[in-house]
Amino acid sequence: MRIAVYCSASRNIEQKFIDLAFDVGVAIAQSGADLVWGGGQISMMGSVAKGARNNGAETFGVIPEKLVSIEFEDPESTKMHVVSDMRTRKAKMEELADAFIMLPGGIGTLEEFFEIWVGRKLNYHDKPVVVCDPYGTFAQLQTSLDYLSELEFIGSPSNQLVAWCNDIPSAIQACTP
Repeated sequence: MRIAVYCSASRNIEQKFIDLAFDVGVAIAQSGADLVWGGGQISMMGSVAKGARNNGAETFGVIPEKLVSIEFEDPESTKMHVVSDMRTRKAKMEELADAFIMLPGGIGTLEEFFEIWVGRKLNYHDKPVVVCDPYGTFAQLQTSLDYLSELEFIGSPSNQLVAWCNDIPSAIQACTP
């Protein structure tokens, strides 16, 4: 089992988010799964990999050539896939992973989440899509998505394809197909 994690590579975020990513990595390893992630060694990205690796999980990074020096490719990964661009990165992560967890992050994290969710909705894959949000970072996003569902822009079956979790144990449990 491999769980992909989408999260921030921003350096200017609160420590609680760095710690959350580390704890998610630990939980992935303790569940017996391995990690697929963006391949960076800074911020939440680096923290999730350290948490997983320090607890016995293998780590599979996927990083675009252009970001190798920006996100600082993690030299300790079990396997690093250096790809041509972001589209290739997302496709490779989807190929490698059996489930997906979104942690707090910015537009890149959101873009990865929405693409994997749409892929699930359109039956390109049937892998679990999970949001782990113990701090309510995405509460307004969830409210907006619920509103779009009320307006019937998003059907309720689509919303049911995402597990919104307020803690790490329920997020890891939701990764089980």
